[in-house]
Amino acid sequence: MSEHHNGPVETGAPMNYPEHEKTYTMFINGAKYGTMIIVVLLIAMAAGFFTTAGFLGSVILFILLNIAGFFLLR
Repeated sequence: MSEHHNGPVETGAPMNYPEHEKTYTMFINGAKYGTMIIVVLLIAMAAGFFTTAGFLGSVILFILLNIAGFFLLR
């Protein structure tokens, strides 16, 4: 019923650890920058709707906060 293995658990092709690290890094960066863009968009929308900034002011705020965010998250 139960099988006892005496060899390596890994069967099949060997793992490509550098590729795993690259994929993990890309995922973390995507999550980090994606979250930043959504938060900046919400801030710009709030500035456009609830202040006298208007559409143009919120677009400028969105661009400026994205630039600052990209520099801070590097």
